[in-house]
Amino acid sequence: MPQPAERPPFELVDFGLGPYVHGRASRRFPVYTRGNAGEVYPEVVFPFSASMSATLAGDPARDAMLATGVMTAAECDEDADVHMGVFGGYSYLNLSVSRVIAVRTPGATIADTDATFLGSEGIAPPHVGQRGDRNLWATLRGIRYALSVLSGAPLSAFEADRSEVAAWRCSLPDAATASDDDLIALVEGAIPMLSRMFGNHLLVSGGAATGLGLLRRVCENRLGDAELALSMLTGLGDVASAEPSWEFWELGRMVAASAEVTACFDSGLEGLEDRLREEPAAAAFLEAIDGFLVRHGARGPNEWEMACEVWDTDHRYPLALVDRMRVAGPDHAPAARVERLTAEREAVLAAARGRLRGRHLRWFERCLASAESYTRAREAGKEHLVELIHECRLALREMGRRLAERGGGAPDDIWYVLYAELDDYRRDPASLAGVVAGRRQTRETLSGLIPPFVIDGEMPPVSSWSRRSASEMGPVPVGSVLAGIGGCPGDARGRARVVLDPLHPGDLGPGDVLIAPITDPSWTPLFVPVEAVVVDVGGQMSHAVIVSREFGLPCVVAVTGATRSIPDGALVEVDGNAGTVTVLEGPAG
Repeated sequence: MPQPAERPPFELVDFGLGPYVHGRASRRFPVYTRGNAGEVYPEVVFPFSASMSATLAGDPARDAMLATGVMTAAECDEDADVHMGVFGGYSYLNLSVSRVIAVRTPGATIADTDATFLGSEGIAPPHVGQRGDRNLWATLRGIRYALSVLSGAPLSAFEADRSEVAAWRCSLPDAATASDDDLIALVEGAIPMLSRMFGNHLLVSGGAATGLGLLRRVCENRLGDAELALSMLTGLGDVASAEPSWEFWELGRMVAASAEVTACFDSGLEGLEDRLREEPAAAAFLEAIDGFLVRHGARGPNEWEMACEVWDTDHRYPLALVDRMRVAGPDHAPAARVERLTAEREAVLAAARGRLRGRHLRWFERCLASAESYTRAREAGKEHLVELIHECRLALREMGRRLAERGGGAPDDIWYVLYAELDDYRRDPASLAGVVAGRRQTRETLSGLIPPFVIDGEMPPVSSWSRRSASEMGPVPVGSVLAGIGGCPGDARGRARVVLDPLHPGDLGPGDVLIAPITDPSWTPLFVPVEAVVVDVGGQMSHAVIVSREFGLPCVVAVTGATRSIPDGALVEVDGNAGTVTVLEGPAG
């Protein structure tokens, strides 16, 4: 594979708030979007993890693109963050690249590509075609790669990666007793491995999009309804991002079955873990949740960022999710839903197979099998990647704790140091105290701002960004219909419950419609007790869609500003087929 061009050293850029993480946009492919990137990295990135990745990880997106053949080395090796990058402290994906790939893919359209993978929500500017967008050789290489996707070739690397991560985790030293050098060596060795596996994950994600796209095309051309493809992928089973929800359900049942444990939860989330530890009747529940954290503790909000808290490091998150699960009735049990969905899915598939014959049926089966296998692999791949990230998180948290003890700073100061500054920081943490304080302040300021959803060649001045606490959008009137992208078919009515943080889900429960800004895996257990899901951002390959399909919940994503315009408590109707949300009446009382 061609080697990438030499990149300049990682450095921070002052874009109006002081030096912080800010990349270089591509000239050839100028449009970037927060779509999908906003799910994986919803918060402002940290200097340490960003600089370490830039220094040690290479460019896994470049490697993945070259493996598909649909882009050339010359296009990938521009001196810029071509495929993905951090601008103004927030992560973005390149929308222009996705659109050029659509141009080079027979039968694909830019609109379908946006909706399937990025959720551009109609905000992005139209694609401006350039000489070179069409490339016959790239198209032929892409077709050859698509055929390899149908044969399952990229999945072999995924299986090898899963085994490698499991073996690596078993070989790790105890972070509490490891030397400082061992802790840093652990992370430095993990980053290149993470990069290589992330490249494989991108290929699997591309395979999932390819499989869904081909299945939609078969359904449209041969069955007259492209949306049948979503019904055929509903209730697949064995989807890793949905598995924690099943276990949360069982934990919720344990709480509901014990008057003493229920009383602990009824007293509120503040101090809940301490009350449970003091309650003898909670012993079995605590043992069960400890086992859950061994299996799924690496998951949580912003789980791809090493500096952020996850279920294992902040138990308030999983306990908040159990608290909402305990109020759901038997009709919300995942097993009952899956049984119903399996029957409905089999009926849709039987009807489709009954209308297809010969080569059309064989092609349908091939596309269906590909969409199923890659969807499962994509979600499982995220799981072993975040497990690897979590081991790095634990090692660096321990390193940060030790350095804080020696230098008098805070344990999380380490996240504001650049990787190139690490040796100096280890020798004398106090010498970088002023630098750390400045970067911390910049990040706090950025966290209070809403980054542009799309940038076209250049980031708008930070002074023009909206403040999260002063949104210009207000409640829409009764009768309003908000449009998005249908993620899971079906319709449901319920009271809108706007939840901005999975740590504070309020009284969300049966009869409610979850209105969320994003939905990474830390949110998806909240799907179990509700009737439908509406999300500000996301495409048809987002977590919200995949998990909604597993539970058969009507879901609409890419409803721009839903959390700021749908009044909390309003009665709404969600139509997952049409991709709409209708406000039927205002909040009760």
